[in-house]
Amino acid sequence: MKTSAPSSSIEDYVKVIYSFTEWQDKPITSSQLAQRLGVANSSVSEMVRKLKDQGLVDHKPYSAIRLTDAGLQLALSMVRRHRLIETYLVQQLGYSWDEVHDEAELLEHAVSDTFIERVAAKLGNPQRDPHGDPIPTADGTVFMPRAHLMGELDQGHTGRITRISDDNPDLLRYLAAEEIDLDAEVEVMGRRPFGGALMVRVRDSGRTRDYDLADEITSALWVHSDRPHPGCLLGDAGLPKA
Repeated sequence: MKTSAPSSSIEDYVKVIYSFTEWQDKPITSSQLAQRLGVANSSVSEMVRKLKDQGLVDHKPYSAIRLTDAGLQLALSMVRRHRLIETYLVQQLGYSWDEVHDEAELLEHAVSDTFIERVAAKLGNPQRDPHGDPIPTADGTVFMPRAHLMGELDQGHTGRITRISDDNPDLLRYLAAEEIDLDAEVEVMGRRPFGGALMVRVRDSGRTRDYDLADEITSALWVHSDRPHPGCLLGDAGLPKA
């Protein structure tokens, strides 16, 4: 029986596997895992074998990698730690949202469960982090908002920004400078000709602004909609159930 605590490397692996599939259904491959972790493919192959031996992943050669129930439980615990720490750094220590990821990566392995639960209590048990990603509860429950990538939306679609990917700190700094933030109301006005930028109207804090957003930006923004618009290409997909 395995009694030792998982290493930080194992914790990082299961967290990345979970995060890759959190906002889309396609499972992660070994090469994608290597790219996200910044390690060689051979290192990933060796670690995936170790994860499989410990019952944390299901994997066959040349196939995608999927978490087992035990792997998912560990991943959710690490995601909870990471996102609570990010939220604490922003709300209590004045960090900006582009600074917190690397700090949380370091701290999440060092602090105790007691510390994490006290942080959660101090923050009022928040349901999302500064980027809109859901924070799992202590028992592993995740409340996922139903949302679509902004780049998938058609003209006339309205909603509010519910998640902003934290993969690119430079993009986060750009959005902060442009005052495009979580919960801002958005309306898709159309697209520039010949595959050009998406034209978006943003309403926030009583102000209305128009933007031409490149695909790199619209692929990092998720929008939650309360209602479809006439002729909506998505129909009622992504809308909350009654």
